Amino acid sequence: MKSKTFTAFPEEALRFLKALKRHNKREWFQERKATYESAIKTPMQELIEALATDFNRFAPEMVATPKTSMYRIYRDTRFSKDKSPYKTHAAAMFPRRGFDKHQGAGFYLHIAPTELLIAGGVYMPMPEDLNAIRSYIAENADTLFEIVQSKPFRKMFGELGGEQLSRVPRGFSAEHPAAEYLKRKQFLAGRTLPPEEATSPRFYKTVVETFETMLPLIRYLNEPVLKVRRSKPLPLD
Repeated sequence: MKSKTFTAFPEEALRFLKALKRHNKREWFQERKATYESAIKTPMQELIEALATDFNRFAPEMVATPKTSMYRIYRDTRFSKDKSPYKTHAAAMFPRRGFDKHQGAGFYLHIAPTELLIAGGVYMPMPEDLNAIRSYIAENADTLFEIVQSKPFRKMFGELGGEQLSRVPRGFSAEHPAAEYLKRKQFLAGRTLPPEEATSPRFYKTVVETFETMLPLIRYLNEPVLKVRRSKPLPLD
């Protein structure tokens, strides 16, 4: 289970993120960019590369590459009232192969001054994908029940989370056994741990175990999205 190339982030990573939260200015960051590179950016790349090796073992369809997975520290402030130039967390996303970064269900983690979040699922589905997922749940509810009611899932994540509608959407029965899941606009599972866990020798093992436990849900949610993608006609020349 333990990676040969990655174990945990250095303690300097949390110190840097906490300080960045207090001093979120370009001048401050530029003077300490070397610390960001050594304490956060390089370890995050090593974590992603280690996960790529483990994904080959238990989730070969999931993508882990620094280019695809790693989020930039720089905020896009063009349409935000908050003009702080930097994010105060370090994050990575792991999508399914063949999907865009935020398409379908994937794995996610971030390290912030106040928490370590290891999570996954469907966060911002396109309308056609959301409808496909709901239709799939309506036809395959028993499988979803088995996943989210299993002891490993409940012990690690509790219940399925995410935003939901106040009533079952049009086209689906309010009396359906999975009505509460049909209301969902998001399908999320995750665990929030103290930020110090990111610097613990247990960190990498915790990440892998979390993603392995979550994998049946990720595969279930991606199945209908895959069908939508495969059914689209090829573009004309």
